[in-house]
Amino acid sequence: MITISRATSRRAAVPHTPGEDGTWIFILGDMSVFSGFFITYLVYRSRDVGLFNASSAQLTQLYGVINTLLLLTSSMLVVAGLRAIRRRALRIAPRCFAGAFLCGLGFSVLKISEYSNKVNHGITPTTNEFWMYFYILTGLHFFHLLVGMCLLIYMMVKSRKQSLSVKEFAYVEGGACFWHMVDLLWIVLFPLLYFVR
Repeated sequence: MITISRATSRRAAVPHTPGEDGTWIFILGDMSVFSGFFITYLVYRSRDVGLFNASSAQLTQLYGVINTLLLLTSSMLVVAGLRAIRRRALRIAPRCFAGAFLCGLGFSVLKISEYSNKVNHGITPTTNEFWMYFYILTGLHFFHLLVGMCLLIYMMVKSRKQSLSVKEFAYVEGGACFWHMVDLLWIVLFPLLYFVR
């Protein structure tokens, strides 16, 4: 069983803002930057709807659907992992974070496969404006996903400890919040790039 300090146990039981305050400043700032990119994409799209529609039609929607399911599953596993820590379940928490990591790995494999397929067919960021934004937006998201996967490893290691301090638990919560942000960004990106006509 995980032995959480009394202070940590109280923090886990009492409603509070998860993670450190700095985590939320970073997440809100990051989401603001992405919002700017989304708005810019929509503005340029409105100027040449035919080009963007034709280019978007060349995307494999199945890749996007599978990746969406992988990220949604990973977010549920992260929530389950945090609950397991609160309930002091030493065996369950690391497995949940490991499962979330594997979902992220599956996303990575599909995304690299998608990039390779497009490049092999001569579709690069210089092909047209749609593909420029596709590579920029999905590339930035992919970078965030890789950072999130590193955080999942950290969370996996911490959840194996017999005792977690208040600060350690807050870091684990912060990592979970970052991962949920990665999921949320994809939920916006996916329909924006693959389905909007």
